[in-house]
Amino acid sequence: MIKIIECPRDAIQGLKQFIPTENKIKYIQKLLNFGFDTIDFGSFVSHKAIPQLKDTEEVLESLDLSNTNTKLLSIVANTYGAEIACKFKKITYLGFPFSISNIFLKNNINSSISKSLLTTSKILDICEKNNKKMVVYISMCFGNPYNEKWSIELVEDWISVLVKLGVKIIILSDTIGISTKENISSIFNYVIPKYSNVEFGFHLHTDKNKWEERINAAYNAGCRRFDSVIAGFGGCPLSNYDMIGNLNTIDLIKYFNKNNIIHNIKDLSDMKINAIKFYNNL
Repeated sequence: MIKIIECPRDAIQGLKQFIPTENKIKYIQKLLNFGFDTIDFGSFVSHKAIPQLKDTEEVLESLDLSNTNTKLLSIVANTYGAEIACKFKKITYLGFPFSISNIFLKNNINSSISKSLLTTSKILDICEKNNKKMVVYISMCFGNPYNEKWSIELVEDWISVLVKLGVKIIILSDTIGISTKENISSIFNYVIPKYSNVEFGFHLHTDKNKWEERINAAYNAGCRRFDSVIAGFGGCPLSNYDMIGNLNTIDLIKYFNKNNIIHNIKDLSDMKINAIKFYNNL
Protein backbone atom coordinates (compact mmCIF):
# COMPACT_ATOMS: atom_id res chain seq x y z
CA MET A 1 0.00 0.00 0.00
CA ILE A 2 1.17 3.50 -0.83
CA LYS A 3 2.17 5.67 2.14
CA ILE A 4 2.10 9.43 1.64
CA ILE A 5 3.75 11.59 4.27
CA GLU A 6 2.61 15.19 4.15
CA CYS A 7 5.42 17.48 5.36
CA PRO A 8 4.28 20.94 6.48
CA ARG A 9 7.31 21.04 8.80
CA ASP A 10 9.66 20.95 5.82
CA ALA A 11 7.72 23.74 4.16
CA ILE A 12 7.36 25.94 7.24
CA GLN A 13 10.98 25.81 8.37
CA GLY A 14 12.31 27.94 5.53
CA LEU A 15 9.75 30.75 5.74
CA LYS A 16 10.95 34.12 6.98
CA GLN A 17 7.67 35.46 8.31
CA PHE A 18 6.47 33.57 11.39
CA ILE A 19 3.19 31.72 10.92
CA PRO A 20 0.98 32.22 13.99
CA THR A 21 0.63 29.15 16.17
CA GLU A 22 -3.16 29.20 15.87
CA ASN A 23 -2.88 29.04 12.08
CA LYS A 24 -0.53 26.07 12.27
CA ILE A 25 -2.92 24.21 14.54
CA LYS A 26 -5.90 24.80 12.23
CA TYR A 27 -3.98 23.84 9.10
CA ILE A 28 -2.43 20.66 10.46
CA GLN A 29 -5.75 19.65 12.00
CA LYS A 30 -7.31 19.86 8.53
CA LEU A 31 -4.51 17.73 7.09
CA LEU A 32 -5.37 14.98 9.57
CA ASN A 33 -8.67 14.41 7.75
CA PHE A 34 -7.33 13.55 4.29
CA GLY A 35 -5.94 10.06 4.67
CA PHE A 36 -2.20 10.72 4.89
CA ASP A 37 -0.27 7.93 6.53
CA THR A 38 1.79 10.43 8.51
CA ILE A 39 2.11 14.18 9.02
CA ASP A 40 5.64 15.53 9.48
CA PHE A 41 4.34 18.37 11.63
CA GLY A 42 7.19 19.91 13.63
CA SER A 43 10.60 19.54 15.19
CA PHE A 44 12.36 19.60 18.54
CA VAL A 45 15.48 21.46 17.47
CA SER A 46 17.18 24.71 18.40
CA HIS A 47 14.80 27.67 18.20
CA LYS A 48 17.70 29.79 17.02
CA ALA A 49 18.28 27.46 14.07
CA ILE A 50 14.60 27.02 13.13
CA PRO A 51 12.57 29.83 14.74
CA GLN A 52 9.47 28.94 12.70
CA LEU A 53 9.08 25.75 14.72
CA LYS A 54 9.62 27.11 18.22
CA ASP A 55 5.93 26.46 18.97
CA THR A 56 5.99 22.73 18.12
CA GLU A 57 4.95 21.68 21.62
CA GLU A 58 2.04 24.12 21.69
CA VAL A 59 0.87 22.97 18.26
CA LEU A 60 1.10 19.33 19.28
CA GLU A 61 -0.85 19.77 22.49
CA SER A 62 -3.75 21.33 20.57
CA LEU A 63 -4.07 18.69 17.85
CA ASP A 64 -6.99 16.27 18.13
CA LEU A 65 -6.12 12.77 16.89
CA SER A 66 -9.30 11.06 18.07
CA ASN A 67 -10.90 10.78 14.61
CA THR A 68 -7.91 9.97 12.43
CA ASN A 69 -5.57 7.09 11.68
CA THR A 70 -2.87 9.51 10.55
CA LYS A 71 0.29 9.41 12.66
CA LEU A 72 2.59 12.27 13.65
CA LEU A 73 6.32 12.59 13.01
CA SER A 74 8.65 15.15 14.53
CA ILE A 75 12.25 15.87 13.58
CA VAL A 76 14.96 15.75 16.23
CA ALA A 77 18.61 16.71 15.80
CA ASN A 78 20.09 15.16 18.94
CA THR A 79 19.32 13.02 21.97
CA TYR A 80 18.05 16.02 23.93
CA GLY A 81 15.36 16.65 21.32
CA ALA A 82 14.55 12.95 21.20
CA GLU A 83 14.00 12.80 24.96
CA ILE A 84 11.59 15.73 24.77
CA ALA A 85 9.68 14.30 21.80
CA CYS A 86 9.25 10.97 23.59
CA LYS A 87 7.28 12.66 26.34
CA PHE A 88 4.36 13.12 23.95
CA LYS A 89 2.05 10.16 23.33
CA LYS A 90 0.69 11.76 20.17
CA ILE A 91 4.02 11.34 18.39
CA THR A 92 4.67 8.00 16.70
CA TYR A 93 7.86 8.74 14.74
CA LEU A 94 11.09 10.57 15.50
CA GLY A 95 12.89 11.62 12.33
CA PHE A 96 16.64 12.16 12.34
CA PRO A 97 18.50 13.97 9.51
CA PHE A 98 21.52 11.77 8.86
CA SER A 99 23.69 12.48 5.82
CA ILE A 100 26.65 11.09 3.94
CA SER A 101 27.98 14.65 3.66
CA ASN A 102 30.02 16.07 6.53
CA ILE A 103 29.59 19.59 5.18
CA PHE A 104 25.81 19.30 5.07
CA LEU A 105 25.69 17.85 8.57
CA LYS A 106 27.79 20.75 9.84
CA ASN A 107 25.43 23.24 8.18
CA ASN A 108 22.24 21.44 9.16
CA ILE A 109 22.69 20.12 12.70
CA ASN A 110 26.30 21.09 13.58
CA SER A 111 27.43 17.48 13.44
CA SER A 112 29.53 15.06 11.39
CA ILE A 113 28.99 11.60 9.94
CA SER A 114 30.75 9.86 12.82
CA LYS A 115 28.90 11.90 15.47
CA SER A 116 25.58 11.42 13.67
CA LEU A 117 26.09 7.67 13.58
CA LEU A 118 26.57 7.67 17.34
CA THR A 119 23.51 9.89 17.75
CA THR A 120 21.48 7.51 15.59
CA SER A 121 22.40 4.63 17.87
CA LYS A 122 21.43 6.59 20.98
CA ILE A 123 18.10 7.77 19.52
CA LEU A 124 17.27 4.20 18.50
CA ASP A 125 17.73 3.21 22.13
CA ILE A 126 15.60 6.14 23.34
CA CYS A 127 12.83 5.20 20.88
CA GLU A 128 12.87 1.55 21.95
CA LYS A 129 12.54 2.50 25.60
CA ASN A 130 9.65 4.88 24.87
CA ASN A 131 7.70 2.84 22.30
CA LYS A 132 8.52 5.20 19.42
CA LYS A 133 9.80 4.48 15.93
CA MET A 134 12.85 6.12 14.42
CA VAL A 135 12.95 7.37 10.83
CA VAL A 136 16.40 8.12 9.42
CA TYR A 137 16.71 10.49 6.47
CA ILE A 138 19.86 10.18 4.37
CA SER A 139 20.39 13.68 3.02
CA MET A 140 22.53 14.23 -0.10
CA CYS A 141 21.68 10.67 -1.03
CA PHE A 142 21.68 11.27 -4.79
CA GLY A 143 24.66 13.56 -5.22
CA ASN A 144 26.97 15.97 -3.43
CA PRO A 145 27.39 19.65 -4.36
CA TYR A 146 30.30 20.25 -1.97
CA ASN A 147 32.97 18.31 -3.90
CA GLU A 148 33.02 15.59 -1.26
CA LYS A 149 33.33 11.94 -2.22
CA TRP A 150 30.04 10.53 -3.50
CA SER A 151 29.03 7.39 -5.36
CA ILE A 152 26.13 4.99 -5.49
CA GLU A 153 28.37 2.43 -3.81
CA LEU A 154 29.06 4.87 -0.96
CA VAL A 155 25.33 5.39 -0.45
CA GLU A 156 24.74 1.66 -0.39
CA ASP A 157 27.58 1.17 2.10
CA TRP A 158 26.11 3.70 4.53
CA ILE A 159 22.65 2.18 4.20
CA SER A 160 24.22 -1.14 5.18
CA VAL A 161 25.77 0.49 8.25
CA LEU A 162 22.43 1.97 9.32
CA VAL A 163 20.60 -1.32 8.81
CA LYS A 164 23.18 -3.19 10.91
CA LEU A 165 22.70 -0.54 13.60
CA GLY A 166 19.01 -1.47 13.72
CA VAL A 167 17.31 1.27 11.68
CA LYS A 168 14.03 -0.02 10.22
CA ILE A 169 12.80 3.03 8.29
CA ILE A 170 15.19 4.81 5.94
CA ILE A 171 14.23 7.74 3.72
CA LEU A 172 16.47 8.44 0.75
CA SER A 173 16.54 12.21 0.39
CA ASP A 174 17.29 14.39 -2.60
CA THR A 175 17.93 17.48 -0.52
CA ILE A 176 18.71 19.93 -3.33
CA GLY A 177 16.99 18.44 -6.37
CA ILE A 178 19.95 16.88 -8.19
CA SER A 179 18.85 13.25 -8.43
CA THR A 180 18.48 11.49 -11.77
CA LYS A 181 16.08 8.77 -12.76
CA GLU A 182 19.11 6.53 -13.28
CA ASN A 183 20.61 6.84 -9.79
CA ILE A 184 17.17 6.76 -8.16
CA SER A 185 16.41 3.50 -9.93
CA SER A 186 19.83 2.04 -9.20
CA ILE A 187 19.81 2.73 -5.46
CA PHE A 188 16.22 1.66 -4.78
CA ASN A 189 16.58 -1.45 -6.95
CA TYR A 190 19.59 -2.44 -4.88
CA VAL A 191 18.45 -1.74 -1.32
CA ILE A 192 14.76 -2.74 -1.39
CA PRO A 193 15.32 -6.42 -2.31
CA LYS A 194 18.45 -6.70 -0.17
CA TYR A 195 16.86 -5.34 3.03
CA SER A 196 13.34 -6.72 2.93
CA ASN A 197 12.79 -5.98 6.62
CA VAL A 198 13.48 -2.24 6.13
CA GLU A 199 10.94 0.31 4.92
CA PHE A 200 12.47 2.67 2.37
CA GLY A 201 10.98 6.02 1.38
CA PHE A 202 11.72 8.91 -0.96
CA HIS A 203 12.00 12.56 0.09
CA LEU A 204 12.28 14.65 -3.03
CA HIS A 205 13.06 18.31 -3.59
CA THR A 206 12.47 18.97 -7.25
CA ASP A 207 11.62 21.49 -9.94
CA LYS A 208 8.46 21.19 -12.02
CA ASN A 209 10.19 19.61 -15.00
CA LYS A 210 11.68 16.44 -13.54
CA TRP A 211 9.45 15.37 -10.67
CA GLU A 212 7.47 12.79 -12.64
CA GLU A 213 10.42 10.88 -14.07
CA ARG A 214 11.98 10.81 -10.62
CA ILE A 215 8.84 9.53 -8.90
CA ASN A 216 8.32 7.02 -11.68
CA ALA A 217 11.86 5.70 -11.23
CA ALA A 218 11.37 5.28 -7.47
CA TYR A 219 7.96 3.65 -7.79
CA ASN A 220 9.08 1.22 -10.49
CA ALA A 221 12.03 0.26 -8.29
CA GLY A 222 9.66 -0.70 -5.49
CA CYS A 223 9.39 2.43 -3.34
CA ARG A 224 5.96 2.79 -1.74
CA ARG A 225 6.56 5.61 0.74
CA PHE A 226 6.72 9.21 -0.51
CA ASP A 227 7.15 12.57 1.25
CA SER A 228 5.49 15.63 -0.28
CA VAL A 229 4.00 19.05 0.44
CA ILE A 230 0.74 20.42 -0.93
CA ALA A 231 1.57 23.10 -3.53
CA GLY A 232 5.28 22.19 -3.36
CA PHE A 233 6.36 24.77 -0.78
CA GLY A 234 9.56 24.48 1.21
CA GLY A 235 13.05 23.17 0.77
CA CYS A 236 16.17 23.01 2.90
CA PRO A 237 17.29 26.44 4.14
CA LEU A 238 20.43 25.10 5.83
CA SER A 239 22.12 23.45 2.86
CA ASN A 240 23.93 26.67 1.81
CA TYR A 241 22.75 25.81 -1.68
CA ASP A 242 19.97 27.16 -3.88
CA MET A 243 16.75 26.11 -2.15
CA ILE A 244 14.34 24.14 -4.31
CA GLY A 245 10.79 23.21 -3.36
CA ASN A 246 9.33 19.92 -2.19
CA LEU A 247 7.51 17.44 -4.36
CA ASN A 248 3.96 18.73 -4.77
CA THR A 249 1.41 16.38 -3.18
CA ILE A 250 -1.13 17.36 -5.85
CA ASP A 251 1.28 16.20 -8.58
CA LEU A 252 2.01 12.99 -6.69
CA ILE A 253 -1.70 12.14 -6.43
CA LYS A 254 -2.19 12.90 -10.13
CA TYR A 255 0.65 10.49 -10.92
CA PHE A 256 -0.97 7.73 -8.86
CA ASN A 257 -4.40 8.34 -10.37
CA LYS A 258 -3.04 8.38 -13.93
CA ASN A 259 -1.30 5.08 -13.37
CA ASN A 260 -4.22 3.45 -11.50
CA ILE A 261 -2.18 3.15 -8.31
CA ILE A 262 -4.35 2.77 -5.22
CA HIS A 263 -3.90 5.30 -2.41
CA ASN A 264 -5.91 6.60 0.54
CA ILE A 265 -5.89 10.33 -0.11
CA LYS A 266 -9.14 12.24 -0.48
CA ASP A 267 -9.66 15.11 -2.92
CA LEU A 268 -7.10 17.83 -2.14
CA SER A 269 -8.47 20.60 -4.38
CA ASP A 270 -9.68 22.69 -1.44
CA MET A 271 -6.51 22.00 0.52
CA LYS A 272 -4.42 23.47 -2.29
CA ILE A 273 -6.16 26.80 -1.75
CA ASN A 274 -5.72 26.47 2.01
CA ALA A 275 -2.04 25.62 1.58
CA ILE A 276 -1.32 28.64 -0.58
CA LYS A 277 -2.98 30.92 1.97
CA PHE A 278 -1.26 29.20 4.88
CA TYR A 279 2.30 29.23 3.58
CA ASN A 280 1.93 32.77 2.35
CA ASN A 281 0.48 33.61 5.79
CA LEU A 282 -2.47 35.47 4.30
